[in-house]
Amino acid sequence: MYYVRARAMCDGFGCGFPAEFSEDAPVHEYILVMDGDRPVSTCRIHYLDADTGKIERVATLEEYRGKHFGQAGIAEAERCMKSKGVTKVLINSREAVLGFYKKLGYVPDYSKRSGSGEFCCVMTEKRI
Repeated sequence: MYYVRARAMCDGFGCGFPAEFSEDAPVHEYILVMDGDRPVSTCRIHYLDADTGKIERVATLEEYRGKHFGQAGIAEAERCMKSKGVTKVLINSREAVLGFYKKLGYVPDYSKRSGSGEFCCVMTEKRI
């Protein structure tokens, strides 16, 4: 998981290690998608309350993007959350990849924007 995030975010987007990993906590759950024995995609699950979960820190190695590995990670995170009673999932999507989340059924709320530049984000929501 750390390998994928370091390669995809720190190397790929120039995020510093402290910024990328500072919010990780023992209460979070993580999904790791493998291609054989190689880790290629990951995301973090954060439970906000009994009904609401948030998928965070979605990252896929550049050479694996567009090959459904990220989609597989999101689907697994949704399954995990649904098994715990979550009915609403949030993802804070970079605007540049908003289409990816829309295809997975997430609805953007353009009134909830954050960040700037490459990391200008829009909150999305999906009922599961």
